Amino acid sequence: MTADEPNEPRLIRVVGAAIVKDGKVLCAQRGAGKSLAGYWEFPGGKIEAGETPRQALRREIEEELLCEIDVDKEICTSDHLYDFGRVELTTFLCHLIEGVPVLTEHERIEWMNPADMPQLNWAPVDYDAVELISMRLERVNKNYI
Repeated sequence: MTADEPNEPRLIRVVGAAIVKDGKVLCAQRGAGKSLAGYWEFPGGKIEAGETPRQALRREIEEELLCEIDVDKEICTSDHLYDFGRVELTTFLCHLIEGVPVLTEHERIEWMNPADMPQLNWAPVDYDAVELISMRLERVNKNYI
């Protein structure tokens, strides 16, 4: 790399869980003091070294929401360039196995009808998954889930 070439932004690989229950999807609002505070997201987090995306997602949901999920279909992978780096998000459709989601890191959590999800102020990297989920789950209703 020469002095004239810009540095590549730091790549941050993360996973998100679109947890579905009774036809609704769990949406989480980022807490104050965090990057992207106030934005909505699918709960999840960073993929650690040696983890698969599915393993990372199960671990993150156990840590963040104190419940256990079944990681089902991959919905999509999207990326967005923020001022702190490029975030690559893989979102999965998930189902609760055990427990009830508990707020530990988020400001709020809401169970939303898929058609209403686009009304929230989502983190930009989540837009693609929100669009796909809201269209798919609404179109095929509960047969998809």
